[in-house]
Amino acid sequence: MNSPLWGIDLGGTKIEGVILRSIHDSTPLVRKRVQTESSKGYEHTLSQIATLVEMMKAESGITPKSIGFGTPGVIDPILQGMKNCNSTQLNGKPLKRDIEEKLGVKVEMANDANCFALAETRWGIVKEKAPDAKIVFGVIMGTGVGGGIVINSQVWNGKHGIGGEWGHNFLDESGGLCYCGKVGCVETVLSGPGLQRFYTSLAGEKITLPQIVERSKNGEEAAVKTMDRLVHFFGKAISVVINILDPDVIVVGGGVGNIDLIYEKGERSLQEFIFNNRIDVKILKPSLGDSAGVFGAAALVDF
Repeated sequence: MNSPLWGIDLGGTKIEGVILRSIHDSTPLVRKRVQTESSKGYEHTLSQIATLVEMMKAESGITPKSIGFGTPGVIDPILQGMKNCNSTQLNGKPLKRDIEEKLGVKVEMANDANCFALAETRWGIVKEKAPDAKIVFGVIMGTGVGGGIVINSQVWNGKHGIGGEWGHNFLDESGGLCYCGKVGCVETVLSGPGLQRFYTSLAGEKITLPQIVERSKNGEEAAVKTMDRLVHFFGKAISVVINILDPDVIVVGGGVGNIDLIYEKGERSLQEFIFNNRIDVKILKPSLGDSAGVFGAAALVDF
């Protein structure tokens, strides 16, 4: 398939669209964005999507045959409504059907973590460092924690549409209550807010995660303990992924994924928990930056 690929990343704040030259050439022909304005409701979100598509058509002179969408949640494979969306106006809505009716084109959808993993596989760090990889696990560690699975360059959604949802496995009770209603999820321990809460519990002061990282380099006790917590539980949580899925590559994205200690000391922690006497899986930083979501959405239409 050598025709242009259309992708749209549907975020809570902005909706971004891109037209890539082809699956073999990820050069953007057009890249546009509009505000989501999610507080105005579901129908307004649909209208904003349509506005963006018209802008892209006008600038490129191209009419899409299909469009890939990265979403903040997933489609329930049985009920066909959206679920697990932090953009709550989407939950329960038949988003795929409604977009197809509004735009008159076929739509493919996957959640943002799956799109991240797919983009890094097709055009990013996986292609660069491990081009023969068959199974890639993409991790997003930021405000929340999520994951996506790509097998033979295709997203694996799973029977319930939750394939790769690593962030809501149990990790440690000290993480406390998660928004999902469970206690001690990976997200409560390894997300940016989770690490900040832990630091505050020790130091009695609220500061940002980058500030915590800097203070740890200067030897501040509470900051060092927060980074030690990150390294320890990253290894423990990732060991479960490797024990079950045993991927060729793990790509770690999101703001927490920028912390070098994960790569410098995380493997030592992982070795404590993995059911193997060595670690062969590559654990890599992504290379596409904030382009990964929308590029991965575009790659969905090449299935």
